[in-house]
Amino acid sequence: MNTHLHQNLVGFIWNIANKLRGPYRPPQYRRVMLPLVVLRRLDLVLEATKEQVVAEYLRLSAKGIKDAALDKALSRVAVGGERTQPLYNVSPFTFQKLLGDPPNIANNLIAYIHGFSPRARDIFEKFEFEAEIAKLDEANRLYLVIQEFCSADIDLSPARINNLQMGYLFEELVRKFNEQANEEAGDHFTPREVIRLMVNLVFSGEEEVYKPGIYKSIYDPTAGTGGMLSVSEEFIKNQNPDANLQLFGQEYNPESYALCCSDLLIKDEPIDHLIYGDTLGVKEAKNKANGFVPGDGHPDKQFHYMLANPPFGVEWKAEEDYVREEAAKAGFNGRFGAGLPRINDGSLLFLQHMIAKRHPAPEKGGKAGGDGSKIAIVFNGSPLFTGDAGSGESNIRRWIIENDWLDAVIALPDQMFYNTGIYTYIWLVSNKKPAHRRGKVQLIDGTRHYRKMKKSLGNKRNELADEHIADLVRLYNDHTDGASTALLAPGEAPPATPRVCSKVFDNRDFGYLKVTVDRPLRLNFQASPERLERLKTNATFANLASSKKRKDAAEQQADIAAGQAEQQAILQALAKLDASRLYRSRPAFEKDLNAVLKTAEPKPAAPLRKAILAALSERDPAAEICRDAKGKPEADPELRDSEIVSLPADIALPLPLGYDNETGHEQLLKLVKGHCETYLKTEVLPHVADAWIDHGKTKVGYEIPLTRHFYVYEPPRPLATIEAEIKALEADIMAMLGEVV
Repeated sequence: MNTHLHQNLVGFIWNIANKLRGPYRPPQYRRVMLPLVVLRRLDLVLEATKEQVVAEYLRLSAKGIKDAALDKALSRVAVGGERTQPLYNVSPFTFQKLLGDPPNIANNLIAYIHGFSPRARDIFEKFEFEAEIAKLDEANRLYLVIQEFCSADIDLSPARINNLQMGYLFEELVRKFNEQANEEAGDHFTPREVIRLMVNLVFSGEEEVYKPGIYKSIYDPTAGTGGMLSVSEEFIKNQNPDANLQLFGQEYNPESYALCCSDLLIKDEPIDHLIYGDTLGVKEAKNKANGFVPGDGHPDKQFHYMLANPPFGVEWKAEEDYVREEAAKAGFNGRFGAGLPRINDGSLLFLQHMIAKRHPAPEKGGKAGGDGSKIAIVFNGSPLFTGDAGSGESNIRRWIIENDWLDAVIALPDQMFYNTGIYTYIWLVSNKKPAHRRGKVQLIDGTRHYRKMKKSLGNKRNELADEHIADLVRLYNDHTDGASTALLAPGEAPPATPRVCSKVFDNRDFGYLKVTVDRPLRLNFQASPERLERLKTNATFANLASSKKRKDAAEQQADIAAGQAEQQAILQALAKLDASRLYRSRPAFEKDLNAVLKTAEPKPAAPLRKAILAALSERDPAAEICRDAKGKPEADPELRDSEIVSLPADIALPLPLGYDNETGHEQLLKLVKGHCETYLKTEVLPHVADAWIDHGKTKVGYEIPLTRHFYVYEPPRPLATIEAEIKALEADIMAMLGEVV
């Protein structure tokens, strides 16, 4: 690439953008500049065959030829053997001719855009560029900007800039303009160095991709402006120019979709595999214009490599009906069989979608297989640990880890993205792990692999340098537990011992059992005035003196009177009990209670008896244990607790428990019951001797506590050191005050 030419062109185009100041704020420049860069490039690409195309269009139209046949014929004339993708323009205008009619430049420019071939025209419709043309014209900027683009200083012709260099130029402009619009850039733009790290990680160890003529497919379900697709292609082509790569993607934001298509069209690459629509799916979608696809745009496709940066912490209410219906009907034959996350964060849905798009795993155990696939996806911290045992998020993690698909998780520094300063994590998911990585998950701490930027861009204050990317890739490739790094974060003093940045765990290390630990219910009973007053406020008792009859006032009053009489009879019966006697045995109290309640008419029903016992009882550690009809201790809900127990070291994965948390539960208990009882005996009973485990409530959970695994305890500084520093500060303050006085 001609770096000098590249930088000059970027500078010239940026200077043109500054002429928009006034009608546009800097974050809005991209709405004008990016479509115009595309237009000018296409204008010059088609310049050589423009007259022949217009003449052929008039000739064929006069014969009644139209639609697909016309499109094919004009494409053949327009490309002139130099382009492979359909592209032409049948309007009489070019950029130079637009300048010849200043009063009508807006209408002529719109007519010029309408003259493009269908897919190119669709791009400008997604840009909604006609609205910007009107705004520019009203502000007397349109002619000025078009004139600047026709300047000799900005020669975007194929003779000066080949398709690859033009692609680099356009990607650089997309990056710069999106950084300028940093308040919204995070929705559709991933920092390029993060993408380069993801690409380096995903293709690490993939020797097959460098074979001449190899075919590979690359997919991004949240394509944005196409950065991950273009950087992946660039990475492979730089080392294997003969590779046959096909890029696939889907994007629901029309402007981002248009930018992604523009990048490919400029590089003369197919855009048919880029879909405008909602990847997860929208039921009864209202947006059906411009080819919007309300679901998976590649339903029957499988891909070799997939990369994505789905929105962080964005709810999926719009897609909820579609996703829930697919999950219920298709189960594991669809995309969401393992479970659904909370409604306020749908990022794990995208990972499940990508897993469903994989090629079958390679041959294993003598069974025929496929090519396999590898995935890199950026998440915030939520998918690592959010969700209790048995929840949708936990079950999704369990499904991925127990099937040995999670390869590695790399923690990135904070303040890496434009619209958020949070920590982010790259997950690598693969169904073709090499032998030494099988059954393992590698965690890499890259939170201090960064350098400070000279100028912040929104929330982005840190960036990855080449040495940081190289070191993180080295740690991944080495796959060594306890591996360290020599790199230091800005301002960090060299540690006494090397900082560990890589740890390797068995898959089962991330699983756990959530067991319910109960303790017996112990109650005392007393018919004291205070407890009788408590009975009067009990809802079941108070509702006796109410009526559901609303139409007949007489019947209503009769019901209320009967209820009040029943209340009075119960209170009179309870008054026969010794108010001073404290019962610490429920059977003894129930015997005396039953005796006095026989005198009450009508006899209290079971719910009312339960209310009486609840009102007249209090918890008492010295009381006898309350037991059920079978003599088993009753659990006290207020003393109920849960314990997190690691999975047995010898247990095989995947576990027999279904993802409905019910199927296979008995088989699970056969494997873990003894392990849980051992934990109870060693960890719980020494503190509460009467506790037991309710095994029927045992759940399985999975989490990835990456931060906890890399935490290093730092003892507080000695008090003497702190005291000395305070005294030194006091001395400095007194000295400064002395100078003032």
